[in-house]
Amino acid sequence: MLQRIQSLWLLLAGVLSFLTVKFNIYSGTKVLNGANLFTALNGSANFLILTVTIAIGLIAMITIFLYKNRPLQIKLSLVFLLLYILLAFLYYLKIKDFTAGNFSLTSVFFFLIPVLIILAIKGIYNDQKLIKSVDRLRN
Repeated sequence: MLQRIQSLWLLLAGVLSFLTVKFNIYSGTKVLNGANLFTALNGSANFLILTVTIAIGLIAMITIFLYKNRPLQIKLSLVFLLLYILLAFLYYLKIKDFTAGNFSLTSVFFFLIPVLIILAIKGIYNDQKLIKSVDRLRN
């Protein structure tokens, strides 16, 4: 299970997803009731972002253990990628509320997740091709 490289990619993507709950993605100032407040944006910024972030991490961890069902593993990885896109859009909407700010250094965790997902999908697809070629040799 963990000997397969895509399992490591999925594990790392899940861990990074859980890390974004506490580590900042963006920090800056917001105007609230006429006062400038310095705030940070992370995965626990609001309930919807927190829910999607945890769902992404759980899907990654569940997908690791479906190594015998590669088509389902690919489908769940694509759902994982779509949820990531939704999460990026939710972060974008929250970032628009800031008047000034910049991305934190730990936002690298967030931006590394889709790369790991794509690498995992590629590894699962390569395994699927290998199994099909071996099945052709058997018949």
